[in-house]
Amino acid sequence: MKGKTVLITGGSQGIGKAIALRCAAAGANIVIATKDTSENMQQASEEIHAAGGQALVIEVDVADESGIQRTVAEAVARFAGIDVLVNNTSRTCFTSTLETEAQQFDAVMFTSARAAFFFSKACFPYLILSPNPHIINISPPLNLDPQVFKEHLAFSLAKYAMSLCTLGMSSEFKEAGIAVNSLWPETTIATQTLKNHFSPQVYAGSRWPSIMGDAAYELIYKPSRKFTGFFCTDEALLKEAGVKDFSKYAVDPEAPLMQALFVPVKTSMHQILPDLFLAR
Repeated sequence: MKGKTVLITGGSQGIGKAIALRCAAAGANIVIATKDTSENMQQASEEIHAAGGQALVIEVDVADESGIQRTVAEAVARFAGIDVLVNNTSRTCFTSTLETEAQQFDAVMFTSARAAFFFSKACFPYLILSPNPHIINISPPLNLDPQVFKEHLAFSLAKYAMSLCTLGMSSEFKEAGIAVNSLWPETTIATQTLKNHFSPQVYAGSRWPSIMGDAAYELIYKPSRKFTGFFCTDEALLKEAGVKDFSKYAVDPEAPLMQALFVPVKTSMHQILPDLFLAR
């Protein structure tokens, strides 16, 4: 990864920052596209440098297409190319159909599916020049179980639209040699958003974002012309890489793991039930 450039949307916190730090530790150039507080942006930049990478943190509204074009242009001007794009940004919307306002719907769609679509389009001319280019969408495996959509339809539509980008672009970009894959956690991830919206029980049963950083790193090393169009989970990728002990990722090793949304039910994990929500 030394000298390679990784562009991550929403990478100043949580999963995005974990991926940034893992790639930075291998010597990558990291471009963060975010609309966050100045404090979080500065902290992310400092942590990336401390990890061993070069950092360029760009304040941008990912719903603004001109902002997307500007971000990609700045990244290329600074680092002379783009090797990996991680479409990570999204907005939560845990409201039912009847409770969701048009403004909420537009915000969740624009910051996830629309941003993933147009960032991928804008990065394409530079990714095609990379020897092993990857687009990673932080989105779930496709599963048309109605329960997946119930109670938070707008959020589900937005995340699944990102997964459909994986499905469509992996085929469309295959001849160009650009891999397009989805990555999703098998358990809940201990982010600030999770802490704000769910009970302490869910947070305790979560894993740290570093598991997604390690999994994304493994995915980036897959040969782009052969490994494309897959819907991967963090645990499955790391098991394939030889990881057997996942205790280091646990927030509380004694707490039962909480299964992430959109993942098929496992008897060894607890599902997120409605009564575990703190806010909707």
